[in-house]
Amino acid sequence: MPAFEYTALDTAGREKRGVIEGDSPRSARQQLRSKGFDPLAINQVKERAEKTSVKGLFSRGFSSTDLALFTRQLATLVRSGTPLEESLRTVGKHTEKPRVKRIIMGVRSRVTEGFSLEKAMSEFPSAFPEMYRATIAAGEKSGHLDAVLDRLADYTETKQETTQSVVGALVYPIALLFIAISVVILLVVVVVPKVVGIFADLGQELPLLTRMLISFSNFLASYGIYILIAVIAGAIAFSRAMRSEPFKAKMHKIFLGLPIVGRLTRGVNTARFSRTLSIMTASGVPVLDSLRIAAEVIMNRPMRQAVQEAAVSISEGATIHSSLERSGHFPPMTLHLIASGEQSGNLEQMLDRAASQQERELNTVINTSLKLLEPLIIIGMGILVLGIVMAILMPIFNLNQLVGQ
Repeated sequence: MPAFEYTALDTAGREKRGVIEGDSPRSARQQLRSKGFDPLAINQVKERAEKTSVKGLFSRGFSSTDLALFTRQLATLVRSGTPLEESLRTVGKHTEKPRVKRIIMGVRSRVTEGFSLEKAMSEFPSAFPEMYRATIAAGEKSGHLDAVLDRLADYTETKQETTQSVVGALVYPIALLFIAISVVILLVVVVVPKVVGIFADLGQELPLLTRMLISFSNFLASYGIYILIAVIAGAIAFSRAMRSEPFKAKMHKIFLGLPIVGRLTRGVNTARFSRTLSIMTASGVPVLDSLRIAAEVIMNRPMRQAVQEAAVSISEGATIHSSLERSGHFPPMTLHLIASGEQSGNLEQMLDRAASQQERELNTVINTSLKLLEPLIIIGMGILVLGIVMAILMPIFNLNQLVGQ
């Protein structure tokens, strides 16, 4: 039964929005009128998704939290023996977000029409990534959809937790850096000219540090707005340049060569690749298809190209670890675990272990870097403020010496 998104007026004249199921738009309108609503607009969920995706309003799909919660709830219901159609209805009914409910009910309406779950999800590509849909398809073909959903639930939850931990760890140092820069600019542009200007009027020669501070203050006051505009324009130009694949590939190659950034980049992308390849291999997806889809989750372009080239070598009979080793972009421990998995026949387990090892190492590097960054920001801010205070106090000391003489 198709799902329709509606806009209607209730008996008090208030506008209401929601999702309702019906055999046709006419049936949906009749249901709304029977509830005392006056229908204003009725759109089938699929049509709504396509229209809004063109405008860029629907491109966000599910957030990582939404997808993890949906997958876990669906896996639990399917595992308990609840029919797929009823499981989707239950999950959609209990969600509180209209956008999420609209997508779930749209998937359910296609399933009730006889489509497979993977085909139904393919109509909402912004909500369900290709890796997700391919894994679902493999589970449906093998008849083990419940087990595949459990693996997907673990995968999405792990991915969400990793993202949250990284974002949460970056909040404090970024906020601290922003506050430090704001305080220094406020002191230099607003406070310093008023205080130091008093000593300049006395006609006495000011200390070198004070003169440097005054020059810097005048520079910011005169050209600060232009610097800000230049920074914003540069950021916009860089963002647009990153849309070009050749430029993006060059920048990503530079990132791989940086000391800490390169290690983090390798860790994040290797963990994503290993985890994705593991779940797809365990679900029965062919190796070459798994590699092609796993390459898409790698954000770094040189590493993605390395996987794509490895897939060509593997199709010609090469092993996975030797094909990946040629690029030099993947950590030796990950390659060793993949080689061990290929030799023992437990590739999916070794890939899962490689992903877990990379995630642990990544968390260690991030936590260590942030623990070093926080005191460095505080020390740097302290030095800047001390320099400003000394530039203000030195003329006062000189004035006291002149009065004493």
